[in-house]
Amino acid sequence: MLKSNTPIIIKLILALTLQAVVCYGQEATTEADVIVYGSTPGGFCAAIAAAREGASVILLEPTHHIGAMSTGGLSHCDSNQMVRATVMGLFDEWHTRVVKDYTDRGLQAPYNPAVKDQSRWTFEPHVAMRVTKQMLDEAGVTVLTERYLTSVTKDGARITSLITKNGTFSARIFVDGTYEGDLMAAAGVDWTIGREGRAEYGESFAGKRYPKVKMDTNGFGDGGEPLPLVTTNNGGPEEAGDKNIMTYSFRLCLTKDPKNRVPIPVPEDYDTARFEIIRRYLKAGGDSNQIGFDLYPLPGGKLDGNNSIGRQFSIGLVGGGKDWHAADEAGRKAIWEAHKQYTLEFYHFLTNDPTVPVKMRDHYAELGFCKDEFAADEHFPPALYVRESRRMKGLHVISQRDILDDPEKDDPIAISSFPIDSHDCQRIALKGGGVINEGTIFPVRRSNPKQGYAYHIPYRSVLPRIEQCDNLLVPVALSCTHVGISSLRIEGTWMVIGQGAGVAAALSARDGIAVQELSYAKLRARLLAQGQVLDLPAAAPADGR
Repeated sequence: MLKSNTPIIIKLILALTLQAVVCYGQEATTEADVIVYGSTPGGFCAAIAAAREGASVILLEPTHHIGAMSTGGLSHCDSNQMVRATVMGLFDEWHTRVVKDYTDRGLQAPYNPAVKDQSRWTFEPHVAMRVTKQMLDEAGVTVLTERYLTSVTKDGARITSLITKNGTFSARIFVDGTYEGDLMAAAGVDWTIGREGRAEYGESFAGKRYPKVKMDTNGFGDGGEPLPLVTTNNGGPEEAGDKNIMTYSFRLCLTKDPKNRVPIPVPEDYDTARFEIIRRYLKAGGDSNQIGFDLYPLPGGKLDGNNSIGRQFSIGLVGGGKDWHAADEAGRKAIWEAHKQYTLEFYHFLTNDPTVPVKMRDHYAELGFCKDEFAADEHFPPALYVRESRRMKGLHVISQRDILDDPEKDDPIAISSFPIDSHDCQRIALKGGGVINEGTIFPVRRSNPKQGYAYHIPYRSVLPRIEQCDNLLVPVALSCTHVGISSLRIEGTWMVIGQGAGVAAALSARDGIAVQELSYAKLRARLLAQGQVLDLPAAAPADGR
């Protein structure tokens, strides 16, 4: 401490010297009221919502790509299976602006977001990216890419700084916008991975799921080992949980238009033996329609290619994402590349293998990547579809009961209504003969119209326990079961939850309080002011279960 009679000029020199010592050799800390880590739809909506409440906001993205799946190939909006009148706020604004992007250029509107029916809403990835960046820019959000999290510092239960490979950042309030819950985990918040047993939360859709027909083919190699693409020879007890998660894949942006079509490259090191299980299935008389992937028409003569939840073999690499959450940056890049390799190999198999019917080969051979999409990534989508990863163990765990039996809560920040819907989690070679896919939950929804059941997302579900962290909100890897995430895991839902978390972050930062201490009445008023819908629709008959 300098004495009060120290000459001012000496004080100044010493202060400047001290500052130079502190900053020398490292990047200076960058500060904001709110920092959002991860630019998923939940992340970028949290950032926009917080900024619109007057907070200074930095959005940090570990990769080079902003917007994750909403700008990375998922161009058929899954809200056609939701109660669209309840999914408003930034979700509705984003879609309205996507359509305006088309009409401002003199093009036909691809859909009408003002009509809340079950029609398909589709758009091109580059349009989604343009709109997303515009909204972030207009809100005044500072967006920084290639900021991969390495660690956090804490003072008791409070995060003080977030350390990335390209800088250190501090804030009053933090939001984990990642699919994986990376910031949450680094901050020491409790989390889980995989599937619960049926008894843990009383969920009939928990445990192992076998809705698909067993394939009558041998899943073992000559040495008795499971064939490639088969994940195990023991699925485990049906009632029990495990560490398996639903399959990851890419959403491919494709076209048949020769003017815009780029050939899909032949993969290096293509291993024909990798697809022996599919050859055996076809040779045994298996239905060839059970092989392939879904195609959704998009504007611009394009198609969105998605892993098929109903097929036996598709572009999802079953079991391939099991270690994603625990991998470091290099490890995730390797897993990402493995999924890309599988995607290219599967396409090559579909279009070249003699066991595939000629009609099917010709059908897929017409496709190519789009010249005007993802040019910086050689037209391959930059975002891996992480359908499920870590899930926080927070103040309220959303389970099957919350979705189907007890949908109303006292502290809602959003409404979700996507069906409970899980892709395959494992592919099992049965010792008694046959192969079966396990883990699929076919959509649990109303039959007319085909939409999920509307339920509240309580504020408590995005909050850690206060003794673990008091200045963090988790809107994407939120507190829920595997059955819960099977409904919550949709970009539109994450957008409205992210908006709720962003408003809460801004209010908590402004008041200088823990996020758990924020007045819900105050939060609700600001959510409604930002266009959020918080009242459940009239109850519908519980059909379709």
